[in-house]
Amino acid sequence: MSYRILSSYATNWKESKGRYVAEPPSKSRTPFQRDRDRIIHSSSFRRLKQKTQVFVAHEGDHYRTRLTHSLEVAQIARSIARSLNVDEDLAEALALAHDLGHPPFGHAGEDQLDDCMKDYEGFDHNAQALRIVTLLEQRYPNFDGLNLTWEMLEGLVKHNGPVLKTGESSDILPVAFKEFEHIHDLEPTTHAGIEAQIAALSDDIAYNNHDIDDGVWSKLITITDLKQIDLVGDVFGEVEREFPFIDERRTVLEAVRRLIGIWVTDLVEETNRRIQEYEPKNAQDVRSLSMPIVGFSQHIKRQLHELRAFLSKKMYNHYKVNRMRSRAKRVLRELFELYLEEPETLPLTWRQQVELGTSDTKKARIVCDYIAGMTDSFAIEEHRRLFNLDSMIQ
Repeated sequence: MSYRILSSYATNWKESKGRYVAEPPSKSRTPFQRDRDRIIHSSSFRRLKQKTQVFVAHEGDHYRTRLTHSLEVAQIARSIARSLNVDEDLAEALALAHDLGHPPFGHAGEDQLDDCMKDYEGFDHNAQALRIVTLLEQRYPNFDGLNLTWEMLEGLVKHNGPVLKTGESSDILPVAFKEFEHIHDLEPTTHAGIEAQIAALSDDIAYNNHDIDDGVWSKLITITDLKQIDLVGDVFGEVEREFPFIDERRTVLEAVRRLIGIWVTDLVEETNRRIQEYEPKNAQDVRSLSMPIVGFSQHIKRQLHELRAFLSKKMYNHYKVNRMRSRAKRVLRELFELYLEEPETLPLTWRQQVELGTSDTKKARIVCDYIAGMTDSFAIEEHRRLFNLDSMIQ
């Protein structure tokens, strides 16, 4: 295999720390390309197609789901990684995997499962992603999970920054992190490599801009509303002046396209500035810095914060979204309580796991794993089958 020479501070696949279960190397793919392919072929990745981003997946074909969002994040991550001359495949793989741990119904579902699990060590979607790729995916004869590289696991755990401060005990970590036997080997007090940092901020770029698109499409926000926001308003005004006769749909799409370009350009420029300032010689230097090497400039960070505050007020807390969130929480709460009290209502393999559970906490975690893996539509249908008496006569 021949590949272009990457920057010295990139994560070099030839120097990968490898996998925890030894496997022969691929003859045609780098370790990180293999990781990406394993993510794409996983059951958890496929189920993202019917998991909520903001709107419940069955509310319309136009809206983003966790799957389409992950693909958009991956596209942005590859573009940024290419511009910075670091490993595109690792950045893409981490972007594709970053939402694997999300339960049905988005953040509402995560909040509800965390509440259901409050007496059983809680629920965290980032920790659940690690649990999926190291345990719950069962596709291979020689190991549970996907047996991803050290660099992939490190990126999944630390893409948002260190998960422990120096001297802190791993006891404070989410249960799926602290139960992973190699958690300290992943250097939890340092930053992740540059590719994981790219994937994390590509996520921000994708959901900020595409929530604008979905918000206008749903009629929860308007272009007039958006024109009151710094930068966003300037871009919409610019598009309307250049193309006064196009319809609203094309106006929104053109504005979103330009905004993505602005934020990607700023991130690349600011990251290059930090690289010049801190002069990392290798990937370990990037991990050892006291701050992320990848980031936005201060004025773009301020504008992103203003946009997030706007979307939170006008869209995420709109009464229609709150009603959907309320229904979603009720569905998951009632399913959790029923499965825990009556494990015989679970499919056989899950029922057997619950019955073999050595403690209430273990049993609750198994029920939580089952629910977290559901799609929106499956959770709704399962709730109907179990709680709607009309289904008994069909």
